[in-house]
Amino acid sequence: MRELRYNPILGQWIMVSAVRKKRPWRPKNFCPFCPGAEETGYGWEVLLLPNKFSVLSFDAPKPETKEFYKKARAIGQCSVIVETPEHDLKDLDELSLEQMVKVVKLWKEATQKLKDNPHISYVAIFRNKGEEIGVSLTHPHGQLYALPFIPLKARIKLSNAREYYNKSGECLFCRILEEELKDERVIYENESFVLFMPFFANWPYEIHIYPKRHIQWLTQLSEKESEDLADIVRVATGTLNALFDRQMPYVMNIYQAPVKGKYPFYHLHIEFYPLLRDRDKIKYAAGIEMGTWEFTYDGIPEENAKKLREACRRISDKLNAKGKCF
Repeated sequence: MRELRYNPILGQWIMVSAVRKKRPWRPKNFCPFCPGAEETGYGWEVLLLPNKFSVLSFDAPKPETKEFYKKARAIGQCSVIVETPEHDLKDLDELSLEQMVKVVKLWKEATQKLKDNPHISYVAIFRNKGEEIGVSLTHPHGQLYALPFIPLKARIKLSNAREYYNKSGECLFCRILEEELKDERVIYENESFVLFMPFFANWPYEIHIYPKRHIQWLTQLSEKESEDLADIVRVATGTLNALFDRQMPYVMNIYQAPVKGKYPFYHLHIEFYPLLRDRDKIKYAAGIEMGTWEFTYDGIPEENAKKLREACRRISDKLNAKGKCF
């Protein structure tokens, strides 16, 4: 059973699927993403695989409707992005630059293909890392959800960006980048992108990546920008892992514009939500955060940004980074 259920209080769609509870949890003797597995075969470098436990499907049945509550077809696509044939790599900073470029190109190609699908409104590319996040398979991988609706958080970002653009005539994200480049929260910069902790960070070591050029989709990246994005993603993950000298659990989300329509006021960006507030302490989203979506920040963002800058300097030579740490 797959269906979408509408929350009229928040204006939000909930993806409902019974198959999700059947997902395997960290099998010890078998990896479905390694070369030679049934789904993968041999001779590949990066793969886009159908998620066997998908909450969305282009074959999803039309649900019965109710008089008050609204349902819709769970139409769409859930895919796994297998980032390397090597099972034991822990994070994207352990990929070579060349391999990370191939991952970025896969992101672009998948986005382009789905932009032409009449059923799809939004392409969400994201990455979960770490047992603390609930990652069920350890082989390096990300995910892609092709959604038949624009998700709530993206709609809020679009609304605020549109309002600012209509009032000021400039892109909200371009202005944020201009302000951040003046301050001490910038961590790393190459020719095409900037990595920084935002002034308004929610998570203790939250970091964002903004392209310097005003674009809305991954598909607009040039070959040079694709390489620079691969570089800065490696630096971002390497910085997080060097921060406490241990693997950092995190969620990474790529925010593109919706795939239908024009959004001159929007700006492609990537956000990382690291889960640790100290080496062995998890930052839990608890009462105030879950109940109101309003975060408390325990500490001073500029002090935590300084720690990230120091971590960046420790790993930049090892990664042969193309830009500079601050």
